[in-house]
Amino acid sequence: MLVATCCLASGTATGAPQVAALDRTSPAHTLSHGRTESGSAITIDHSDEAVTVTIDGSRADAEAEGDAAGRALDPLHFDNSSLPGSGKVGEPSATGSLPFSIERLLERAISYRLIDGGVALVGNRSGVLSSVARGKISGAPGAPAIDDRTIFDLASLTKVIATAPAVMKLLDQGKVALSDPISRWFPEFANPGHEELTVLSLLTHTSGLDDFGVSPDQPMESAVHKAAAQKFRARPNSRFHYADINFILLGELVHRVSGEPLNQFCQEQIYGPLSAANTMFLPPKSLAASIAPTSGGGAGNVQDPNARRLGGVAGHAGLFSTALDLSRFARMMLGGGMLDERRVLSEQVVAQMTSPYLANNGSVLRGLGWDISSPYSAPRGSLFSQGSFGHTGYSGSSIWIDPKQDLFVILLTNRIDYHNTHAFNQLRRDVSTVAAATYRAGGGGALQLASLTTDVLHEVTRAMQSAPRLVKMASSSGRGKYFGRSKRACKSDRILARSGRRGVRSAAVSRASRTAKTAAARSAAGKTANAAKKKRSGRRA
Repeated sequence: MLVATCCLASGTATGAPQVAALDRTSPAHTLSHGRTESGSAITIDHSDEAVTVTIDGSRADAEAEGDAAGRALDPLHFDNSSLPGSGKVGEPSATGSLPFSIERLLERAISYRLIDGGVALVGNRSGVLSSVARGKISGAPGAPAIDDRTIFDLASLTKVIATAPAVMKLLDQGKVALSDPISRWFPEFANPGHEELTVLSLLTHTSGLDDFGVSPDQPMESAVHKAAAQKFRARPNSRFHYADINFILLGELVHRVSGEPLNQFCQEQIYGPLSAANTMFLPPKSLAASIAPTSGGGAGNVQDPNARRLGGVAGHAGLFSTALDLSRFARMMLGGGMLDERRVLSEQVVAQMTSPYLANNGSVLRGLGWDISSPYSAPRGSLFSQGSFGHTGYSGSSIWIDPKQDLFVILLTNRIDYHNTHAFNQLRRDVSTVAAATYRAGGGGALQLASLTTDVLHEVTRAMQSAPRLVKMASSSGRGKYFGRSKRACKSDRILARSGRRGVRSAAVSRASRTAKTAAARSAAGKTANAAKKKRSGRRA
């Protein structure tokens, strides 16, 4: 992977790091030293119809490896028979609906009490290709059915649908530069050791700051002071650590720079031009019947406790929207910042937001706010391009956009079970994979792509099964209870932690290597013991 070097888009400070806008042909920016190889546990290369399975030594890769193995074994997930066998890629099926397997995934998630209901929408630059909704906005008797106009609490999607584009609008206007130290806008950070903390650090979650509970008394002021008094987890710009405080500060930065609260700025600069009428902070009570209430809060009340303490408008959470409105945002991103002949963001800003920045020795790729490849990339599925990007939300939301294949997938759900994170991420992956297999552009029919992906999953399964003591697969009796996987289906945090820096080797090869080394060590020990015994015998003689 090449590393690009270029100048800052606007307002470059003297002596500041030169990090700037790129077009999509530029593969990466560098935030830290280290390798530049992709950190994905499973890499699928369709260009030569070749399948490469890579098992890397990071926690995120171990999770992906275990999840892939589980999907290959689990009949609840898609297979060749569940996908359409005809039709051109990139066009809707004859019925205009998503494949039955996505419907079934949503229905099973409802039956296992993972969600009350949800909507999956697939589209491209031209419009919505298809959508399907299942379930109701809540478990209350007589609750209305969910559709693509149901309003959901987006949770952390706020970061990329509101805060990041708002900051980039300010950059486009020359009011902010990525290299600006945040002390320029937050005097609380004008202390020794904070010089390297920049707007870029916050956008890429490489600030070294950690989350904390916001005080209900003067919440924003106390949050800024508490963040400024923190001891860094790591030196700024050296490691990726996802933290809401980064975007809480960015939301306040928009307020301080523009003079307008984040919600007002976004309405005027983004949602108004997009004609996204149902995207807003602080939805009025008149819309309550159309809002899916989140667990722990009523309809229209943001679920995130810090966002509630901040008055419902915060840079990390608080935004509400519908699948249809989000589809307009995704189409705008695919259109380089334009939708319906109206420019919302500049083409340069869109390219810069979605270009990969390397972190954690290359094992994490992030855009400006957007996720590209990290432990949070479940919605990418198996068939989205390496350059695709997206984000997730704790309340059950996700979006993933693929400019190369002119495709996006939106999943909004009313999540119930917040403990089985693995099962929910699996749902996200499978929805995206089936949607991409049906509608992706750039060669091959859906059936062929599904077959290819199934081969990959089975290959990973065989590797995992060769080391049963490392990974415990789900038993048939445990599948229903945990949405296709047993609770202990994947001991991913320990699979590769024990293996150290093995590099790119399969579990089977590594196990064989360990066995050979053990045998050699025992043999050497035996020879040493025999030699010592003979020596003692000679002395006695």
